[in-house]
Amino acid sequence: MGITSATISLTRYRVEGDFAAPVIETVGRALKRHSISEIDDESNDKSVGWTSLQHPFAPDFDGSSFVVGSYFVFSLRIDKKSIPPKVLQKHQAIESAKRLTQSGRDFLSNNEKKQIKDHVLNLLSLRIPATPNIYDLLWNYEQHQLWFFTNLKSANEELETLFIQSFGLNLIRLFPYTMAELAADLSDSQKDGLKMLKPLHLAS
Repeated sequence: MGITSATISLTRYRVEGDFAAPVIETVGRALKRHSISEIDDESNDKSVGWTSLQHPFAPDFDGSSFVVGSYFVFSLRIDKKSIPPKVLQKHQAIESAKRLTQSGRDFLSNNEKKQIKDHVLNLLSLRIPATPNIYDLLWNYEQHQLWFFTNLKSANEELETLFIQSFGLNLIRLFPYTMAELAADLSDSQKDGLKMLKPLHLAS
């Protein structure tokens, strides 16, 4: 889901920490170092990395191409390969029949079956293209704010992990509890009480 979509969902974050100057150059180097790697011709089943907002399939972080006003604007791309179970079952059956014919036996051991499955998975992973998923983000560095354009749990977890790996900065997800703790001037006892709160179910 992207910034320019007709409908959007987003997750707000507070960014903890700062860079030493020059900030733009530091962010640019980190984006290049952790940009998405193509896996279409590899056996890997997943790749996670940064990519360009305007050109998500040709990442370019040269100069200040990722800077818009006071924002850093780029995208998280997650490429995954998914082999349909029936396709895997078909090729396993073909490979198993071939192995039985070559050996002259009537059955395969559990270890042989596992080897065949791993072999078939590797071959199919080399042939199947990865499906890309792209999630845009806006980062206001000066105000320590970041908007990530999805609420998908798995994507948010990938973002939080890659962000600290890339920039060495922590992301704090903002929802009522964290916003109250960060924004309100609470005493220690009030903070302890906040942590004890539980959701109220209104459905009868």
